[in-house]
Amino acid sequence: MIKINLVKVISTEVDDLKRRLIKVLRMGKADIQTPIEASQFGYDSNCPKDFIAVYATTEENGKNVIIGYINKNSLAKVGESRIYSTNEKGNIEKMYLLLTNDGYMEIGGDTNWAVKYTEMKREFDKLKTDFNNHITEYNLHTHSGGILSMGLTGPPSAPSTNINTSDMSQAKNDKLKTIG
Repeated sequence: MIKINLVKVISTEVDDLKRRLIKVLRMGKADIQTPIEASQFGYDSNCPKDFIAVYATTEENGKNVIIGYINKNSLAKVGESRIYSTNEKGNIEKMYLLLTNDGYMEIGGDTNWAVKYTEMKREFDKLKTDFNNHITEYNLHTHSGGILSMGLTGPPSAPSTNINTSDMSQAKNDKLKTIG
């Protein structure tokens, strides 16, 4: 017969087989168990101490599992998904990823904007080319009469040779991709 209990997390560790073992207090101070954690494929998280876990026995003696946790940091609205991390005590949220129910994604907040690098680079390159073309045109431009006919004294200034060689390739994050 399978039994399910709510238990208090004492500590966690990863064993030699790369399984997460969750030390829990089950039915009183003398009932300390160390089941393995079952989780979704590809998802790796480590629950802080004092969270409440869902502990299930199995029909195989000694093969008990933690099948989930009671979330005390729930904020997602209906239709949303949220992943978050906390400090080691579990009482301070450190980072989150929120997929909102209106089609947005927040990474750690909503006060700034991510950019689409490809479009930004295309516009930056157009601006740089336009600037460089105007510098070339300016350098070829002359006034009749020279500097003295304008009432100015001193040697004429050398034409500007400030060609823009800016490069924004370091702004690209190869690990983050999005759709257009």
